[in-house]
Amino acid sequence: MVSAAFLLAFMLLGAGVYFGVSVLLEKDSQDVLRLQTAGLVEVARSGGLPALREEVRSRTEQPDDPDSAYALWDANGRLLAGTALPLPAGGMPAAVGASHSYEFIDNDTDDDANTMAHATPLGDGSMLVVALHTRAQDGFRNLMLRASIAALIAAGVLGVLLGWLIMRLVASRLRALDIAAERITAGDMTQRVRVDGSGDAFDRLAQRFNSMLDRIGGLMAGVRAATDHIAHDLRTPLTRLRNRLDDLREDADPGSSQRTSLDTAVNDTDQLLGTFAGLLRLSRIEAQSLGQDAPRVPLWPLLEDAQDMYAPIAAERGIRIELGGEGADAQGDADQLFQMVLNLLDNAIKYTPDGSVVQLAVRPQGPVVVVDVADQGAGIPEEDRLRVFDRFERLEAHRGSPGSGLGLSLVRAIANRHGGRIELRDHHPGLLVRVTLPRAVA
Repeated sequence: MVSAAFLLAFMLLGAGVYFGVSVLLEKDSQDVLRLQTAGLVEVARSGGLPALREEVRSRTEQPDDPDSAYALWDANGRLLAGTALPLPAGGMPAAVGASHSYEFIDNDTDDDANTMAHATPLGDGSMLVVALHTRAQDGFRNLMLRASIAALIAAGVLGVLLGWLIMRLVASRLRALDIAAERITAGDMTQRVRVDGSGDAFDRLAQRFNSMLDRIGGLMAGVRAATDHIAHDLRTPLTRLRNRLDDLREDADPGSSQRTSLDTAVNDTDQLLGTFAGLLRLSRIEAQSLGQDAPRVPLWPLLEDAQDMYAPIAAERGIRIELGGEGADAQGDADQLFQMVLNLLDNAIKYTPDGSVVQLAVRPQGPVVVVDVADQGAGIPEEDRLRVFDRFERLEAHRGSPGSGLGLSLVRAIANRHGGRIELRDHHPGLLVRVTLPRAVA
């Protein structure tokens, strides 16, 4: 758009200059013709027709200007002196001394020159024609036109090149924002946009973007810290409460309503302790960083162990777990990666219909390893796919099912710790959860 506007402005400017110069050249030529005509008319007035004929003959034979031409015609149309220049196509001017301007192509010249002429009738019926070949003016206009075309081409190339460079510059600056936004959307809140210190609009935008992320990160860290402190502080009294409830349950008569109520209370307390344990584990994973010397983890045996562990649970509902792909290694903590796969497999089995298939796969893709877990359930709406990774976030359709809402939060934390990312996709039908991890360096 900028290049097109630049070229349009250049064309309008060039056209204006060309038109202005053409008008100026034509005016100069007309002035020359008027001066020459006035001089010859003055000769005729002072010396009569013989003096004018002699002057025309002299100027024709010994011209001061090679582009000038003269003709003197008598009342009967005979050439008295000069060159046989054509008369106006519309006929002779009626008024004596009134010049008639016209143009023609002079075929008697080698280059068929464009010619401007003034025809002026004299008192005795004769006709004076003064002409000017516009070779120099036409040559200058042609030269200016060629120069303008060359300049237009150069300006077009320069405009395209400049537009391309500006586009590359803007795209590179926006790409940094886009990459940071993509990684933040995937859950990596540590990402920041590089600031180059130039102080331009992009640099100021990057600073504000980073400030906003710092603020959001501080708020999220405060919420996580508060949650972790609550989980840590409540775990001990909940453990004591669970032990006391268990003692009371043992003292109650089997089959009594009191025993049933105490069983329910113990189960609820176990669920609370499990939730707090999950929160503390999530907090530890988010606080850890993966070292450069982390061991290699073969993912195929890890997925086989997960399949073997959940096969009996799946078989109770007629669900088949299929394992596919090929072996690949990641780098990191084997226990955490195994926990990540277990959480995904547990969710898939929990929400897929009876008698369906859950697919578990791992395969290398260049510098990364892809782990897929796919079910045939109802899936997750696209507008909810980001918030399901938040702590305690559960969709309305799953509110009544067992769980604490920390499973996917834990999966994302493990993936982020290992430098990977997690995506939720449609499986038609069902949900495909894809975890992408860096491949272990050979």
